Amino acid sequence: MIHRYDMKEICSTFTSKGRLVIPAELRRKHGIKAGTKVKFLEDQFGRIVLQLPITEEYIDRVMGFLADGPDLLAIWEKEHREEGKHDR
Repeated sequence: MIHRYDMKEICSTFTSKGRLVIPAELRRKHGIKAGTKVKFLEDQFGRIVLQLPITEEYIDRVMGFLADGPDLLAIWEKEHREEGKHDR
C-alpha cells in the first residue's frame, strides 16, 4: 500500500488536448524518453497511477537497491540441500 508520506508531490497541468507533461526532473530520473510507453492504472478509490515499463535504467536502479540484500540464490540452494537431507 502506498502512503502519501512515501511520495514526493510534483504538479503538472493538462493541455487543452488532454496532454500531460511529465516534469523534466522525473523524466531524467526514470529514463523517460520520446516513445516511452506507459500504463495508467486506476484503483477502486479513483486514483490514477502512471506505471513505467521496465527499462535498462529501471533494472539498474533495482539491481543497485538489491545489491546490499541477501543472496537469494544461495539461500534457496541451502534450503534445497537441507530438504534433500530430510528426504533420505
